[in-house]
Amino acid sequence: MIPSTAIIGAGIGGIATAVRLAVAGHRVVVFEAQESFGGKMHQLELPGGYRFDGGPSLFTLPHLVDELFRLAGRRPADYFRYQRLDPITEYFFADGTRVTAWADEKKFAREVEEKLNVPAADVLAFLARSGRAYDATAGTFLQKSLHKAGTYLSPEVLKALAALPQLGLTSTMHQRHEAAFSDPRLVQLFDRFATYNGSDPYQAPATLSMIPHLEHGIGAFYPEGGIYAIAQSLVRLAEELGVEFRYNEPVREITTENGRVTGLRTDQDTYPFGQVVSNMDVVPTYRHLLPTQPAPERTLSQPRSSSALIFYWGIARRFSELGVHNIFFSEDYKREFEAIFQEQTVSSDPTVYVNITSGHTPTDAPEGHENWFVMVNVPHDQGQDWPALVAQTRAAVIRRVNRALGTDIGPLIWAEHVWDPPGIAARTSSFGGALYGSSSNNALAAFLRHPNFSRRLKGLYFCGGSVHPGGGIPLCLLSARIVSDLISN
Repeated sequence: MIPSTAIIGAGIGGIATAVRLAVAGHRVVVFEAQESFGGKMHQLELPGGYRFDGGPSLFTLPHLVDELFRLAGRRPADYFRYQRLDPITEYFFADGTRVTAWADEKKFAREVEEKLNVPAADVLAFLARSGRAYDATAGTFLQKSLHKAGTYLSPEVLKALAALPQLGLTSTMHQRHEAAFSDPRLVQLFDRFATYNGSDPYQAPATLSMIPHLEHGIGAFYPEGGIYAIAQSLVRLAEELGVEFRYNEPVREITTENGRVTGLRTDQDTYPFGQVVSNMDVVPTYRHLLPTQPAPERTLSQPRSSSALIFYWGIARRFSELGVHNIFFSEDYKREFEAIFQEQTVSSDPTVYVNITSGHTPTDAPEGHENWFVMVNVPHDQGQDWPALVAQTRAAVIRRVNRALGTDIGPLIWAEHVWDPPGIAARTSSFGGALYGSSSNNALAAFLRHPNFSRRLKGLYFCGGSVHPGGGIPLCLLSARIVSDLISN
């Protein structure tokens, strides 16, 4: 008999899980509340011919996508192509200094030495240390369940244990960076990597200082057609493997009996399934889909990650000094994170991230124009006055970018759409619009994330950014691998 598995949510984690289980011989049905796939990885178009990737904009560890096509016996390049970015990011500091993060580590280190007067050797030593920490720990902490005893009997654990003294479990990212670099601007540059999982560098453990290795050691990449092409190509693969996608059919309940799942219920019908995988945020999964089941309250009450306030702007000009990824830093980084995580508001002088894909995909904007995805890190939704915060932040963003570029960009905004935390929560079922589930603002955060399986209900599994190993494209893809291994074994 063919095993039958339901997946709740067609985000990247759910799509990847569907592919893996279909390859393993499961009959897979994906239920999606929205009209199409992608979750946060959707796309949108604005009048005038501007196209945007809706959510994620950075692509690292592309081999995790290629792996899915190879599992299915396909050639990845027949579905999906990408190129390594060089440069990776353009950094604009509040004092007017500009630093280019080149793909070549030595070239980047020379750039830092020239612009910030930090010895290139110090930069290279830090990046090498970041790489060693990643190599020593990724096999255990990212690629396996931390909630199964067998994980701790694997050879990778010995490697990770040997690296523990170097991981910095008792210090923060900021403290590590401050000890490594003499210039506060370079400290700020590396502190920003805490935002890759929605955390605060002044609280997050120094362990997360391995994150820069993903970009500077392995590489940042740009998919042909934008980030949305990742989801698009994988859905095509899944459908070829027989996966059924049921759009506009939100799940109302995961049905259970005698300690195991029996299927799920939607407005259309009640369906029997042997396994159910929730790619939905773990908090609404328990609160809305399992209302009669005991919830893991300690896990669900973990502090939330940051959210985002995103402005999608059609800009009636091209800026040669900007690349795909651009960062306009605030003057007081610590104040910015205090506002987000302690005061649950938005700093009056936020750091601004601008992603522009039209330079690589010309059809994303009209001739002579650009598509700006403009993002500010903000707290998750707790009932703040978002219309007021949106207006305040929009003005602050324009001021910050104007100072850096020496141009008033306000009149150049020909098209606009705004996505705030309540909107993110409504579209993606992310609790409070938190982009990464819980934050990683303490040393034990990785162990406090929800496991990829239920301890109480047999046949219930979890993937996606709110559970182990975390949020972002690579980690969601790894969660799919972990779930499929748990189900298959």
